[in-house]
Amino acid sequence: MVEWTRRRFLQASALAGGALMLPGVMQAAWAAGSDKPELETVRVGFIPLTDCAPLAIAAYKGFDKKYGFTLVPTKEASWAAVRDKLVAGELDAAHILYGLLYGLELGIAGKPKPMANLMTLNQNGQAITLSSDLAQQGVRDVEGLKKLIGQQAPGSYTFAHTFPTGTHAMWLYYWLASAGINPFDDVRTVVVPPPQMVMNMRIGNMVGFCVGEPWNARAINDRIGFTAATSQSIWPEHPEKILGTRREWVEAHPNTARALVSALLEAQRWIDASPQNKEETARLLARRAWLNTKEQYLTGRMLGEYDNGVGQRWQDAHPIRFFEDGAVSYPWHSDGMWFLTQFRRWGLLKTDPDYAAIAQRINRTDVWQDAATAVGGIRAPSSPLRSSTLMDGTVWNGTDPQGYANRFAIHRTGA
Repeated sequence: MVEWTRRRFLQASALAGGALMLPGVMQAAWAAGSDKPELETVRVGFIPLTDCAPLAIAAYKGFDKKYGFTLVPTKEASWAAVRDKLVAGELDAAHILYGLLYGLELGIAGKPKPMANLMTLNQNGQAITLSSDLAQQGVRDVEGLKKLIGQQAPGSYTFAHTFPTGTHAMWLYYWLASAGINPFDDVRTVVVPPPQMVMNMRIGNMVGFCVGEPWNARAINDRIGFTAATSQSIWPEHPEKILGTRREWVEAHPNTARALVSALLEAQRWIDASPQNKEETARLLARRAWLNTKEQYLTGRMLGEYDNGVGQRWQDAHPIRFFEDGAVSYPWHSDGMWFLTQFRRWGLLKTDPDYAAIAQRINRTDVWQDAATAVGGIRAPSSPLRSSTLMDGTVWNGTDPQGYANRFAIHRTGA
């Protein structure tokens, strides 16, 4: 993986700061001539989760105006609603699950539609919550869960995720399978929108769920659940939400696409610049227009401070990240290919796809590069593939996706 230098980041921050001290200078530069965004306003959908933060900061701090357009965030009730509005053209782009976008491209998350991933919005920051009832039975981790599940008939326990091809489904399946629990044969899984997770666990509709924050922290606060695993313990620095849109929208509005990514890159850099900025971000997200929740549910995990609700506290080595000198945002081809391997593993794809070709056409590194150049001080990696080691020791680097998809002992042969 390429070295993302701190010096270049600091130089870029100084330049950006200087530009912001001269109101209208950058906006005028981007709002004139052939580089002018084709659209004056851009509607971007989001689900009320901590990782929608770049959208909130871009709009609140005026990074959209800096690049010559107005960002109009629209709160949605579920990932299905985001999908439907994005495909119908009611949204220009969306804060969206990585796997949902890939599922749309392939026709396994709705009617097939050519899609585009413009950037990754964050890494890490999700979790798997188990109910307090399980904690009272002595379950603390996936091995303990395996023993309990083995004592009952298959399907006795229900778990929830947020969308069939989404990231939370993949983290939950991977985590369960790591201990020998087949997520399709041994347990029952259901789809629940993120804001409804805590309520559904409270009334006993499931014993576990995988979702983004603040709903895992909220379950602990409400004394109905505990954090059994973070998503970053499954895959450190994993991709999570992305900025997704339709391929036709990018082709019709290339300047707008570049301006939108530029504004969000600026927002990501601002959030990760200091703990104080993260705290301010949490205060903003807590407002009614965004997550409509208490700031206390957001701040701790935004800062990497974890309490699992059953006596363990730690400073996470892989907290939610938004920038990391630009590396977070790069639309790595290997990240997209990983989701394809899991679709194949779990029978969502009946044959092996052309992994590399699909990732290349969806993940728009060209748009990202134009935006990174506009922002300044952000270097692209030397390769669109990166290497990661997951919780079970498997190494994923994108070089043999078919072999990787077929290596898992627990899988599903048909959908």
